Amino acid sequence: MESTLNIKRLRGFTLIELMIVIVIAGVLARIAFGSYTTSIAKSRRNAAQGCLMEQAQYLERVYTTTMSYASGALPAASQQCQLDLAAHFSFSIPTQTASTYAVQASAMAYQATKDAACKSMTVDHTGARTPASGCW
Repeated sequence: MESTLNIKRLRGFTLIELMIVIVIAGVLARIAFGSYTTSIAKSRRNAAQGCLMEQAQYLERVYTTTMSYASGALPAASQQCQLDLAAHFSFSIPTQTASTYAVQASAMAYQATKDAACKSMTVDHTGARTPASGCW
């Protein structure tokens, strides 16, 4: 009688129980990975916004001293910000005249697909940010 009880205690897991645990772990891992990649995309977007604001502030300082935006080339400090995000965003100044400017960050590669609503972000000389909804 005692040997029968010991065999039942040492029986272990069935294959079905093991498969259920593996499926649950897989579902949880998929949810966690999706949340992680979304969080990384938002973090990179916020860093790009910081770079844009840094570039806009620099151009405003140039305007204060020279009364023109046209002579403003971005400083090395701003270029470091751009280098940190070079694999994810490209930065440009599509509009730069004596009285106006616009600085732009365009998402590339995986960032463009993961953060589709905010592929291109722009700040201009009036402080207007585009796209207006959801990105800033």
